[in-house]
Amino acid sequence: MIYYILSAIHIILFSWAFYNILYFGVKPSKSLSWSLICFFFPFIGVFIFLLFGINRRKIKFFELKETKKRKNYIKSTFKNKENKNTSHLKNKKSEKISNLIYNNTGIPLDINNKVHVLKNGKETFEILFEAIKNAKDFIHLQYYIIEEGKIFSELLTLIKQKRKENVEVRILYDAIGSYQLKEKIKKELEAIGVEIYPEMPLKYGNFIFTLNYRNHRKICVIDNKIGFTGGVNITDEYINDDDFLGIWQDAHIKIEGDAVTSLHKSFLKDYYYATETDLSENEKYTKTYPSEKNAKIHIVSSGPDYDQSVVMQQYLSFINLAEESICVMNPYFIPTFSILEAFKIAALSGIKVTLILPKKGDSRVATYSMYSYFESLLKAGVKIYLRDDFAHSKVIFIDDEIASIGSTNFDCRSFEHNYELNAIIFDTELTSEIREEFNNRKDKATKINLKDFLNRSNKQKTLERLCRFFSPLL
Repeated sequence: MIYYILSAIHIILFSWAFYNILYFGVKPSKSLSWSLICFFFPFIGVFIFLLFGINRRKIKFFELKETKKRKNYIKSTFKNKENKNTSHLKNKKSEKISNLIYNNTGIPLDINNKVHVLKNGKETFEILFEAIKNAKDFIHLQYYIIEEGKIFSELLTLIKQKRKENVEVRILYDAIGSYQLKEKIKKELEAIGVEIYPEMPLKYGNFIFTLNYRNHRKICVIDNKIGFTGGVNITDEYINDDDFLGIWQDAHIKIEGDAVTSLHKSFLKDYYYATETDLSENEKYTKTYPSEKNAKIHIVSSGPDYDQSVVMQQYLSFINLAEESICVMNPYFIPTFSILEAFKIAALSGIKVTLILPKKGDSRVATYSMYSYFESLLKAGVKIYLRDDFAHSKVIFIDDEIASIGSTNFDCRSFEHNYELNAIIFDTELTSEIREEFNNRKDKATKINLKDFLNRSNKQKTLERLCRFFSPLL
């Protein structure tokens, strides 16, 4: 009797899940994976689908109330803005990319900027901490991972000193990414007047609706004059030589100029979401300080609070509009079907496509899944290089003209679920600098040979396929 009751419940739950997959699924391959997971894993499959598979852009019942609040904030903050500066871009390709971002986010192109490309964690922290030392008014920090260690201790010392100088300090952190951050530390910061809040906290009543939606952005804004963004978190992984992954290699940028205000608006939006305090009406936090330099930057903010998958469309536009070359560094390369086909079409069209990826990562499932895409890419002519250390940079640049540095990986999680942020740089000189660093890293990497790759073991191939099956969860 119990067996029949449980079977009936399973059929009802599966039917509900299948209805939602059928009517609101976007990608057939992903819909098939979810259907099989829900059917072959009774109860737990549907629960996992509820956590990770619900399409909150399409199913209004499951849209987070916080997401609605974010959407309203975006509309009010960027209303009546126009993308007037595209005339300063050098070609139609750049204009198309800029207009795509503007029409998706409402964030316009910024033209008067000075950019310093930071090539690794050590350089990033040195320059970041120097900027914090010179802060006069406020310091706003937002990171996916804030982890106790040497880097955090140095930051904490600086924050304490700046609070003695009455500099405002606000910190946002992701509740999952920074799970190791102790309450004792938070209370210590609060005691000296630091405002510190989690993004998407896991609370009773909202757990199942927020677990899968993480804030993956890395932002620092100082006095609205200097901004930092990219892939670097507050963790010792960038200075400690781990036995398995080595020292994490990452890219970051320092911005001075108009784009700092656009970057800051993303922080202010997340701050409003976390605290229900709107700082955007205060000129102190929105005043723009143009730079004498003229690097063009477009800030790309993405997440479930936008109607489109903004960063996926950004990456697709780069691949589709490239005329000579596409270069990518990324730690999690688990492309969607459209991204995968775009890379293959580009390579088969004669465009030089080069990927630098890590040989091993912090997730074996993600690494095996990544390897499962290599064969079709190599056959199309894509060149793939593997680094022995953990190449954590999220960089793509095309034709040595346009580059993107940010927080976004090439996977479904970044495209559909995470709150991400990239900076598109329309500048040949800066892109050439990024190209030089790319070539240095490529020279120290191992190029995959198609013939050798095809001879990998059957065990390896099986693990790759199994892990690829669960790619919707990654």
